[in-house]
Amino acid sequence: MNYTEAKLKFINTWGTLGSLWGINKAMAQIQALLFVSTSPLSMEEIMDELKISRGNTSMNLRQLIDWGIVTKEFKAGERKEYFSTEKNVQELTRIIAKERSRREIQPAVKTLKEVYTITDDGTAETKELIKQTKALHDLAETADIMLNKIVSHKQNWLTKSIFKIFN
Repeated sequence: MNYTEAKLKFINTWGTLGSLWGINKAMAQIQALLFVSTSPLSMEEIMDELKISRGNTSMNLRQLIDWGIVTKEFKAGERKEYFSTEKNVQELTRIIAKERSRREIQPAVKTLKEVYTITDDGTAETKELIKQTKALHDLAETADIMLNKIVSHKQNWLTKSIFKIFN
């Protein structure tokens, strides 16, 4: 496999994984392209490389910027915007984990708390609802706390240990 084939395979695989993790395929492919690029890319370069429309590229770049994964860069003397992504895998993981917590886990924890703190009317159904949603709340809240502790340090011993386990 040559460089071009390997690069395309990586970008497509990352796009597929992204869609499995609840991220738009094009969004994941843009991030993958920027991740393996040696320099920031313009929107036109991203569109040409991935064969996606301007609107799709623009929308997904905006989302990646909102997530804190992609940054805009300007080159002196040029009007075009260029885009780059975090290259450090551990830092990228930290950014994604914090954002997923903020966008997904914390709202779920809040909703579960609202549900399990309803007034107990003494029925078996209400007691079961309270019991099960409290258990889910406690698990989700504990997982979120643990995740935040793991990723809150850029290079702590726990993060290094976890990465070693999976390498």
